[in-house]
Amino acid sequence: MNLTRLMTLGLLASGGPQHGHELRLHAERSNVSAWGGVSVGALHRELKTMDGLGMVEAVLTESVNGRPPRTIYRITERGREELHTLRCEAISETHLGPDRLGVALLFGTISDAEMLAGLLRQRRARLVADRDGVVAEWTRLSNLAGVLANSGAKSMFRRRQLQIEAELAWLDECEQDLLRAVASTDDEKSRS
Repeated sequence: MNLTRLMTLGLLASGGPQHGHELRLHAERSNVSAWGGVSVGALHRELKTMDGLGMVEAVLTESVNGRPPRTIYRITERGREELHTLRCEAISETHLGPDRLGVALLFGTISDAEMLAGLLRQRRARLVADRDGVVAEWTRLSNLAGVLANSGAKSMFRRRQLQIEAELAWLDECEQDLLRAVASTDDEKSRS
């Protein structure tokens, strides 16, 4: 699935005609590359591709204050159809993707347990910071006028907060299991 295309078409559909730099700023402000897997660096290339496919069309090319020219794009009917298709696919998909953490834990050994517990503590600290950022954005959106317009964004940030909190609870549990395993192994060694 082309997540850059989904994001770009969604921004053009909801925010009206914009140039690539504006779209990139939206993406960077939401940090969508980190949590959504969107390739922000491919945004300009994707705009050109979608223009060639008739999903967006150039409305105007302008140069402001001597800056390089910027092309403003708007979504077309073909783009709205593609947006609908991509949204249906994204929302109906339930597979969460590769689980690198799961692979690392599954193929670890008890001798790695202390090291793994330390890495999990580091992961936890990063997740707490991520959660705090998500909560701040959810709070900001909750305080804006036009609640209906922001309901999708608010729901997404709330979902992400709950996902992170579930991961944090699991990390606490996993770290305790690892430390118990180390203690049990140490006990067995001392009895031998």
